[in-house]
Amino acid sequence: MYWMVLLVLFVTITAALAVLLAPNLLAAVAASSVVSLALSVLFVILRAPDVALTEAAVGAGLSGVILALALRRLGLWGLGDDNRPAPAEGSGDA
Repeated sequence: MYWMVLLVLFVTITAALAVLLAPNLLAAVAASSVVSLALSVLFVILRAPDVALTEAAVGAGLSGVILALALRRLGLWGLGDDNRPAPAEGSGDA
């Protein structure tokens, strides 16, 4: 059981770092859902299935969908660097 908890904590910390260091916003949303799912597994290990179910449904499911839809609405949906906004005219950036 001890090794399983360490594995879940390692996955949680790795996914949290992936959220911070993700090259694009869609990858950050996916990594955020992984953090939530890992926390759900940790709650199951701690014998709190009601909290685990809520965390999985709200944290990974609903929040992931809402964040992805917000990215789409803001026009930041793409996976590459092609979706960066162009610099404003006269700003000096080429």
